[in-house]
Amino acid sequence: MSPRKPKTQGEPPVRQTIDYAALLNAAQLKAVMHRDGPHLVIAGAGTGKTRTLVYRLAYLVEHGIPPHSILLLTFTRKSAQEMMHRASEILDERCGNVFGGTFHSFGNMILRRHGRLLGYSPSFTILDRPDAEEILGLLRTELGYHRLKTQFPRKEALMTIVSRSVNTGRPIPQIIKGEYPQFVPETDGIFKVSEEYGRYKLDRSLMDYDDLLVNLKRLLDEQELLRARLSETYRYIMVDEYQDTNRIQAEIVRLLASDHGNVMVVGDDSQSIYSFRGADFRNIMDFPKLFPGCAVTTLEQNYRSGQAILSLTNAIIAQAREKYSKHLFSDIAAGEKPFYFRPKSEHHQARFVCREIMGMMKKGVRLGDIAVLFRSGWHSNALEVELSAHGIPFVKHGGIKFVEAAHIKDVLALLRIAMNPMDSVAWHRVLKLASGIGGVTAAKIVKMAVDEGLGYNALIAKEVSKKKYAGDLRGLYDLVADIRADPSDVAGLVGKVLEFYKPYFRDQFEDYRDRANDLVSLLHIAERYTSLEKLLSDLTLESPEKSGLDESADGLRDKRLVLSTIHSAKGLEWDTVFLIHLVDGCLPSSYSMVREDNIEEERRLFYVAATRAKRNLYLVAPILQSNNFYSSFGGPSRFLFEIKDLGKLTCRVT
Repeated sequence: MSPRKPKTQGEPPVRQTIDYAALLNAAQLKAVMHRDGPHLVIAGAGTGKTRTLVYRLAYLVEHGIPPHSILLLTFTRKSAQEMMHRASEILDERCGNVFGGTFHSFGNMILRRHGRLLGYSPSFTILDRPDAEEILGLLRTELGYHRLKTQFPRKEALMTIVSRSVNTGRPIPQIIKGEYPQFVPETDGIFKVSEEYGRYKLDRSLMDYDDLLVNLKRLLDEQELLRARLSETYRYIMVDEYQDTNRIQAEIVRLLASDHGNVMVVGDDSQSIYSFRGADFRNIMDFPKLFPGCAVTTLEQNYRSGQAILSLTNAIIAQAREKYSKHLFSDIAAGEKPFYFRPKSEHHQARFVCREIMGMMKKGVRLGDIAVLFRSGWHSNALEVELSAHGIPFVKHGGIKFVEAAHIKDVLALLRIAMNPMDSVAWHRVLKLASGIGGVTAAKIVKMAVDEGLGYNALIAKEVSKKKYAGDLRGLYDLVADIRADPSDVAGLVGKVLEFYKPYFRDQFEDYRDRANDLVSLLHIAERYTSLEKLLSDLTLESPEKSGLDESADGLRDKRLVLSTIHSAKGLEWDTVFLIHLVDGCLPSSYSMVREDNIEEERRLFYVAATRAKRNLYLVAPILQSNNFYSSFGGPSRFLFEIKDLGKLTCRVT
C-alpha cells in the first residue's frame, strides 16, 4: 500500500519563540523544519540525533500540530521520556502530551482497546521472558520431549528459537538449520511445541513481548477501519534508531503512515549491528522505496571525536558494500592519531592495556573515562585476570564475567577438589555433573568424603560401586589421582581436566559452542603458572566478579574501568577506547565468514567501536594461536587492510 499524497494544511501564523537557526546546524535545521511527507534522516555517529528529534518535536507543537496527533516511537521508555522532557523544557509542557514510548508499549495500548477483534480479552496478561520460558518448559514436558534420549532443547533455547523466528520472519526449520544445527533431528518436535505455545497463549489470553508486535500488525493488516482511524489519529510519526527495527516494526510504521505519509525516521545504516536480535538492515536502506518521494537529510557534523579519529572511521565505513554516503567532520582539534599495536600474544595484549591504563591513572585520568571494547565476551578473559592482579577495578557489560560463568566454575571446582578434599562446596558442584546424581545423593557422597574422612576414596566406596553413576565417579577418581601425582604442570593438568569435562560440557550447555572459547582462555592463562594453587588463588582472591559492584552508588562510575562488548557500547562514549582482539576470526568473527551480509555487519561493528572514542583510540591485534574447539584465528583484521591510507594510524609492532 503506497502512501497517499500528503494533505496540505493551512498553517496559522505562529509567533516562534525558539530560534532554531541559532541552535542547530544547517542539516539539523533542515530535518527539524521538514513538516509534511516522509523523511529519512541519516544521523552519523555523534551528530546530534537526539537533539534533532527533540527540536523537531518542539517545532511541530509550536507550529500548531496537536500533541495527541504526534507519535514518537523509540527503543526504550527512558529515551522517549527524556526527549519529551527536553522538548518541554525548550518549549512548554504541551510536548509531554504526545504519545512517546516503545513499539511494545504502543502495541500494548492499542491491543488493550481493540484486542477483542483478535479474540483477546482487554485484560490479557503480558508474559515476561522467564514466564514464557516456563510455559515452553511445561509444554515440552507434557508432550514427552523431556524423555527423549536425543538432545531436545531446553526451555531457554526453545524461547530463543521461537522468538528469533517471529522477529526475523524466517521459519523455525530455517532458524534451526542455520543457527542450532545440533537440534535439526528434533525440528518437527520443536515446531509442534511452538504451535502448542501459540494455542496455549490464545486460550488463556496471554501475550509475550513478541505477540505485542505481531498482534498489533495483525490488527492493522486485517482491520481496515481501525487502521484508517489510527492513521488519522497519529498524523505525525517519528521513529528513533530506525536501523534497529525488525521486519514487523517496519510494517507497523508503514501501515500507520499509509494514509498521510507524515513519517520521519532517524537512524544510521552504518550502526546497524543487531541482526541477531532480528533487526533488519534492509529497513533503513529500503525506506525511500517504501515511501516514494521521501526527503533524505544527512547529519555529518560530529560533536564527539577529534578529526584524526573521524578520518579513520570514515575510511572504515567507506568500504561498505551498501551505504548512505556520508563524511563525518568535526570542529574539535584533530588530536592524536589512532594507535595500532600488534602484541605477541593475548597475555601481552592484557599486559599492554594494563600498562597504558596505569600510566593514564598516574596522570589523573579517571577510570570511568576509559573503556575496553571487544567483539565477544570471552575476548576480555585474560585481561580481567590481569586487571584484578593489578588491583584495577572494572565493570563488565555484555557477556558473563569470566569466573562467574557456570562452565568456568565447573572446571575450577574440579581443580579445587584435587587440591583440597575438604572443599565441600566444590564437591557439590562437581558431583552434580554426573548423570543421576542430584542434591540428595551429592550430599551423601560429600558427607562420606568430608565428614567421615574418606576423601577421594568416597568416589570408589562400596556404597556407590553398584550405582549407575559409578563409572563417572571412577573417572573423577582417576583424574584427581593424575592431578595429585604431578601438580607442577599446571597447563597440562588444566588440559586433562578440560578433556574430562568435555562430554559433561556439551551435554549441559546447549550453547557450548559459544562458551568453548572461555575454556581455551583458561588453558592459555594456565600456561603462565607453575603453581596450581597460585592459579586458583588469582582466579578467586580479588576475582573479576568482585569488580562488578553497584555502579549506581555515588562516585563509583568514575572509579571503574568499563569493559564492554561492542553491542553493549553502542550509544555510549569515552575519552579513551581500547579495541582489543582486532584479529580475523574475532572481528570479523569466525561465524560471519560464510555470508557477505554478515561480514558487512562485522565492518559496521568495527565502525561503531571506533566512533565511541573522543580523544584516544587504541587498536590492538594480538598474535593468537588456533584454538582447540571450532574456530581459528588469522592475522590482523581484514578491515585494517582495507584502510588505504595507513598514515591515519600510529603503528607499533612487537
